Amino acid sequence: MRELLIADKADVLVVDDQPENLQFLVEFLSADYSVHPFIDARGLMSYLDAERPADLILLDVVMPAPDGIETCRMLRARPELAEVPIVFLTSLDSNADEEAGLAAGAVDYITKPFSVPVVQARVQHHVRLSRAMRIIQGMNDWLDDRVNQRTAELARKNNELERTQEATVQALSALLETRDNDTGHHIHRTQHYVRELSRAARAHPDFSTALDEATINTLFRSAALHDIGKVAIPDAILLKPGRLTAEEFEIMKTHSTHGRDAIANAEAILGTPDSFLAHARNIAYCHHERWNGNGYPLGLKGERIPLSARLMAIADVYDALISSRPYKAGIPHERAVGILREGRGSDFDPRILDIFLDIHERFREIANMFRDADGKGI
Repeated sequence: MRELLIADKADVLVVDDQPENLQFLVEFLSADYSVHPFIDARGLMSYLDAERPADLILLDVVMPAPDGIETCRMLRARPELAEVPIVFLTSLDSNADEEAGLAAGAVDYITKPFSVPVVQARVQHHVRLSRAMRIIQGMNDWLDDRVNQRTAELARKNNELERTQEATVQALSALLETRDNDTGHHIHRTQHYVRELSRAARAHPDFSTALDEATINTLFRSAALHDIGKVAIPDAILLKPGRLTAEEFEIMKTHSTHGRDAIANAEAILGTPDSFLAHARNIAYCHHERWNGNGYPLGLKGERIPLSARLMAIADVYDALISSRPYKAGIPHERAVGILREGRGSDFDPRILDIFLDIHERFREIANMFRDADGKGI
């Protein structure tokens, strides 16, 4: 597998039998990517036969034989291209055309005539996802070799195991950021909120035993995976630049179960159901539960909600309130604190909410420290 350097330009392959379309895409994309244009599938195949790099393939549907559908099938038959996304360029708009393209192995469409913002967003998204998947696959291969070579040694070196845990969490959370990059530094902020809240809660007699320093450090790492289940949500819903419909929100809510299942599968592979991932599993599954039982997915109430999820709920809601999204503006810190205060005893554990109210200025400091690139201080 070709090594990926951050400084490398991604290689975008474009196939279209209309020279004006090729010229547009080459001129528009060349500033950010290494663009390789082809007038037909034969040129594309010659390039790939030479084992040259490809991060994304933009493929016209309507071309002289072989057309885009057949070319896509040919590409998908090549194991070395399994992780390279194929995006169709098409003026076709029927459901049958879309289904045929997806069945052939495409992952997305860009319609003609081209919209510059759409082309930019789709190419950027799929290039990032392609590279992230390949980097993670490389990490997985490395980890497999590492585990086979050093299982006995890792059992004796707890500090090295902790570093492996950190790398695993960072890799998974990086994949989520690639899928949903509108959330900016949300993951990093919520990690620090959870740590600050846990450290303050340790002084409370109800939580002092549960929240030792080792547990707090594990909660800090685990908080990064609270939304990992969103990798299973369709792009049309996850990346929608507006509010979700009721039906779409029901699908979005399944991310808690997807996250729980993914982490549980990892625990099963490790053979350690009480590993460091147990906190991550509880957070992913239960951080949308509410103290009064009105949350999801189980409608858990009160202390039936894991402590880790109760801490995460406050961190997650606070950051959602202060953060700007394509469909809403962020609100000021004071107003966000007021909304959380109103949820005391209904949405949130009243004891933990009171602790938050004591240290809420620390949340403001963290939000400003890890603000999004285009964000303003709160």
